[in-house]
Amino acid sequence: MALPVLAFAQAADPKPWQLNMGRGVTAQSANAYEAHMFALWVCVIIGILVFGAMAVAMFKFRHSKGAVPDKDFTHSTKLEVIWTVVPVVLLVLMAFPATSKLIKMYDTRNSEMTVKVTAFQWMWKYDYLGENVGFTSRLDRKSDEIRQSGVDARDANHPHYLLDVDNVLVLPTDTKIRFVITADDVIHAWWVPALGWKQDAIPGIVNEAWTEIKQPGIYRGQCAELCGKDHGFMPIVVKAVPKAEYQQWLAAEKAKNAPAPAAAPAAAPAEAAPAETPNTDAPAAAPEQAAVAG
Repeated sequence: MALPVLAFAQAADPKPWQLNMGRGVTAQSANAYEAHMFALWVCVIIGILVFGAMAVAMFKFRHSKGAVPDKDFTHSTKLEVIWTVVPVVLLVLMAFPATSKLIKMYDTRNSEMTVKVTAFQWMWKYDYLGENVGFTSRLDRKSDEIRQSGVDARDANHPHYLLDVDNVLVLPTDTKIRFVITADDVIHAWWVPALGWKQDAIPGIVNEAWTEIKQPGIYRGQCAELCGKDHGFMPIVVKAVPKAEYQQWLAAEKAKNAPAPAAAPAAAPAEAAPAETPNTDAPAAAPEQAAVAG
C-alpha cells in the first residue's frame, strides 16, 4: 500500500530500478503520466476494497469461530447490478480523458518545423526539411569499442554506455516540431521516453508524430522494435536548446553544408602583338639599284 506514495514524477530519462514512469518534458508525456497515475489510484482503491472485504470475510466468518456456511444462498440482483455498473462507470471515466489526449497526440497541424527520421540497420538519418541540413546518427565510437572488447561495461568508465551517439539531434524548445518517420530496410521504432511517445518506422510507410519540448536538456532513447542483430546498439540522443541557440547551430550547419564558392576564372593571356608583314604594295627595286646594292 505504501508503494504508490513513491510513484510520483521522477527524472525525464529512466533510471535503474526506477519505480514509476517519468513525467517527461512535453505535453504528451505529462498527459500520459496523468492518465497513468489516475488509473493507478483507481486500481489501488479497488484493490483495498476487494482485499479488505476478503480479509474481513476470512477472519470474521471463519469456521473456528463457529461460522456456518449458508447453503441456501441465492444471488442478489441488487449486488449484481452494482458490481456491473460501477466498473462500467469507472472505465468510462478513465477512457474519456485518455481518448481525448490520444487524439491530441496525433494532431500535427500548425507545426513550426519538420524533421524526417529514416531508420537503417543500424543507425538513424535526420533531415531538417526545407533547411538543407541532414546527417546520420549512430552509436558513439567509445561504446562500440567497449562492446567489442569483451570487458565488463560497468568497469569501462562510460556513464552513457550504449546510450550515446556521434551526432545528436538538436531541437529548439517551446516549438511544435513535426516528425515524419520511415525506414529503409526493416521495421524500427523511434522512442525517447522523455518525449512521451514512440512511433514505428516501417519501410514504404510514413508515420507522423509531434513534440514540443518545454525544458532544455539532453534526452536519450533507443530503437524499440527488434530490428536485427545490432538492435541494442541503435541509440537516440535529443539535445533540446533555446530557440536562439538552435538558430545559431542551424546557421553553422547550413554553412558547413553549403557548396564551396566557384573559383574566379583565370585572367585571359594578353594577345601577342601581330608580326610585321612586308609591304607587298611597294614597287620592286630597279635592276640597277639591286646591282649597286650587290
